[in-house]
Amino acid sequence: MPSLSPLAALLAAYQAGTTSPEEQTRACLPRANGSASRNTYIALDPDWTLAEARRQSARSEDALPLAGIPVALKDCFDLAGFPTSSGSHFYAQHLPPAAADSWVAARLRRAGAVITGKTHMHQLAFGITGENRDYGDCLQPAHPALLTGGSSSGSAAAVQEGSALAAIGTDTGGSVRAPAALCGLAGYRASLGLGGWNGGYHLSQSFDTIGWLFRDLRDAPRLAEALFDLPPEIQGSSTAPRIGVLTGPLVEPCDAAVRRSMGFWQDQLRRLSAAIEPTEPTFWTEAWDIYAPIQAAEAARLHTGHFHEFEPVIAARLEWGASFTEAQLHAFYLRRQAFCGQSDALFSCCDFLLAPITPISRLLAGADHSETRPQILRLTTPASVAGLPAIVLPSPDCGLQLLAQRNDDRRLLRFAALLGDARAVESA
Repeated sequence: MPSLSPLAALLAAYQAGTTSPEEQTRACLPRANGSASRNTYIALDPDWTLAEARRQSARSEDALPLAGIPVALKDCFDLAGFPTSSGSHFYAQHLPPAAADSWVAARLRRAGAVITGKTHMHQLAFGITGENRDYGDCLQPAHPALLTGGSSSGSAAAVQEGSALAAIGTDTGGSVRAPAALCGLAGYRASLGLGGWNGGYHLSQSFDTIGWLFRDLRDAPRLAEALFDLPPEIQGSSTAPRIGVLTGPLVEPCDAAVRRSMGFWQDQLRRLSAAIEPTEPTFWTEAWDIYAPIQAAEAARLHTGHFHEFEPVIAARLEWGASFTEAQLHAFYLRRQAFCGQSDALFSCCDFLLAPITPISRLLAGADHSETRPQILRLTTPASVAGLPAIVLPSPDCGLQLLAQRNDDRRLLRFAALLGDARAVESA
């Protein structure tokens, strides 16, 4: 018999009375900031979190989807009584503590989650490595020589170190996908427009999405339902899915570990009778050129007047974004519209698309990563420009992204759970 998924196992233990949210929270909190960098969390208040755990233990409602589950919150979302830094000392010092919960925090608490703290992030969410001048670079708890990736760096670290069973991230250009892939975790990036940003701090409204980092693909539907009111899709047609596997120049730079992961997951997909076909969407090479100026321009508007409060490399990106004229940006928005049309046509030929997330399987701490961001974003921004949902298929080598058409989240989540079931049976 396969074991239960981490969330299902803990919920079953609560129902059996063998443990409680308070007991589990007391077990999780000592693991917080367990990496060599000691910076998984930007804001951490164990007394507040334990009070939340006691509140959840006392709740009488049945079947809360995240009842007593320890969950970490990325520090670009307000949590009442806590400051929101967006990874920057400037905002932490100049913004008052949040007067109310963000939409995300309110949803988590309503679903029964115990919020363990507010996690480290790449400054302004404007980076993919997890490096941060103000709060220190975020190292993997399991591999202290390696960066977590970003921008949802602390969220990945929280799950890897075991201070949370799942964590909220955001994904503009790959900020859920990259840290999940690099840290051996599962991840879910929702379709663009799913969820609410009230009390959340944007980087680029055209591309910002909300998502999860966690360990087991079988937990993806429950997490999506809890946050987005997205009910799991009922098992439908037994028709084997058609899966396009990315080929061509975007894949060629991938290192040996990424290629091993591609081979491994194709084998897993074939075991579920998936029809796999090489796919080379040539228009994907345009995504980075469309994404970068729109993202930078929208970020510049949000942070006008404060550019030089941030790291020099981020200040330079903001200044570049502010340099575009409205006419230039209009042309980029038109190119994006055409790109989305091509993306829709791509999914008329396949149900899902399998692709790498990063061409490199490890980010060494202290190395020069000035070229790392464009290397990764060339693989992640096609989904960002089109607003696609993604599941990160975890691997000790490097995770991959399984993409679906925009707003086809429920079918993608169901298929991810099937993959998780198959992996659990194989491991039993």
